Amino acid sequence: MEYRYTPSEKVCSQEMIIEIEGESIKKVTIQGGCAGNTVGVSKLIEGMQINEAIKRLKGIQCGMKGTSCPDQLATALEEIKKKIK
Repeated sequence: MEYRYTPSEKVCSQEMIIEIEGESIKKVTIQGGCAGNTVGVSKLIEGMQINEAIKRLKGIQCGMKGTSCPDQLATALEEIKKKIK
Protein backbone atom coordinates (compact mmCIF):
# COMPACT_ATOMS: atom_id res chain seq x y z
CA MET A 1 0.00 0.00 0.00
CA GLU A 2 1.28 3.48 -0.83
CA TYR A 3 1.01 6.34 1.67
CA ARG A 4 1.76 10.02 1.19
CA TYR A 5 2.82 12.36 3.97
CA THR A 6 3.38 16.13 3.97
CA PRO A 7 6.14 16.97 6.47
CA SER A 8 6.25 19.93 8.85
CA GLU A 9 7.10 23.28 7.30
CA LYS A 10 10.24 23.27 9.46
CA VAL A 11 12.02 20.79 7.16
CA CYS A 12 13.23 21.03 3.55
CA SER A 13 11.40 17.98 2.19
CA GLN A 14 7.92 18.59 0.76
CA GLU A 15 6.42 15.11 0.45
CA MET A 16 7.21 11.57 1.53
CA ILE A 17 5.85 8.64 -0.47
CA ILE A 18 6.07 5.41 1.48
CA GLU A 19 5.19 1.93 0.23
CA ILE A 20 4.37 -0.60 2.95
CA GLU A 21 4.02 -4.35 2.58
CA GLY A 22 2.67 -5.95 5.76
CA GLU A 23 4.74 -4.42 8.58
CA SER A 24 7.76 -3.81 6.32
CA ILE A 25 8.89 -0.70 4.45
CA LYS A 26 9.10 -1.60 0.77
CA LYS A 27 10.14 1.76 -0.73
CA VAL A 28 10.53 5.40 0.34
CA THR A 29 10.71 8.43 -1.94
CA ILE A 30 11.29 11.86 -0.41
CA GLN A 31 10.58 14.90 -2.57
CA GLY A 32 12.76 17.91 -1.78
CA GLY A 33 15.35 18.20 0.95
CA CYS A 34 19.05 17.40 0.77
CA ALA A 35 19.12 14.71 -1.93
CA GLY A 36 22.12 12.80 -0.62
CA ASN A 37 20.68 12.59 2.88
CA THR A 38 17.08 11.82 1.94
CA VAL A 39 18.02 9.18 -0.63
CA GLY A 40 20.50 7.68 1.84
CA VAL A 41 17.95 7.47 4.66
CA SER A 42 15.36 6.04 2.27
CA LYS A 43 17.69 3.28 1.08
CA LEU A 44 18.79 2.43 4.61
CA ILE A 45 15.25 1.79 5.87
CA GLU A 46 13.88 -0.05 2.83
CA GLY A 47 13.17 -3.62 3.90
CA MET A 48 13.15 -2.63 7.58
CA GLN A 49 10.23 -3.25 9.92
CA ILE A 50 8.18 -0.10 10.64
CA ASN A 51 8.80 -0.21 14.41
CA GLU A 52 12.56 -0.51 13.97
CA ALA A 53 12.67 2.47 11.57
CA ILE A 54 10.63 4.60 13.97
CA LYS A 55 12.96 3.65 16.84
CA ARG A 56 16.04 4.67 14.83
CA LEU A 57 14.69 7.91 13.28
CA LYS A 58 12.44 9.43 15.95
CA GLY A 59 13.90 12.48 17.65
CA ILE A 60 16.72 13.23 15.19
CA GLN A 61 17.18 17.02 15.07
CA CYS A 62 18.30 19.31 12.24
CA GLY A 63 19.91 22.34 13.83
CA MET A 64 17.48 24.30 16.01
CA LYS A 65 14.37 23.29 14.04
CA GLY A 66 13.07 20.83 16.64
CA THR A 67 12.65 18.17 13.94
CA SER A 68 14.34 16.87 10.77
CA CYS A 69 13.50 14.93 7.62
CA PRO A 70 14.29 11.60 9.38
CA ASP A 71 12.17 12.63 12.38
CA GLN A 72 9.31 13.56 10.05
CA LEU A 73 9.69 10.19 8.32
CA ALA A 74 9.29 8.53 11.74
CA THR A 75 6.13 10.60 12.31
CA ALA A 76 4.80 9.49 8.92
CA LEU A 77 5.49 5.86 9.83
CA GLU A 78 3.68 6.30 13.15
CA GLU A 79 0.62 7.60 11.28
CA ILE A 80 0.80 4.68 8.85
CA LYS A 81 0.94 2.22 11.78
CA LYS A 82 -2.34 3.65 13.09
CA LYS A 83 -4.00 3.19 9.69
CA ILE A 84 -2.90 -0.43 9.19
CA LYS A 85 -3.93 -1.67 12.64
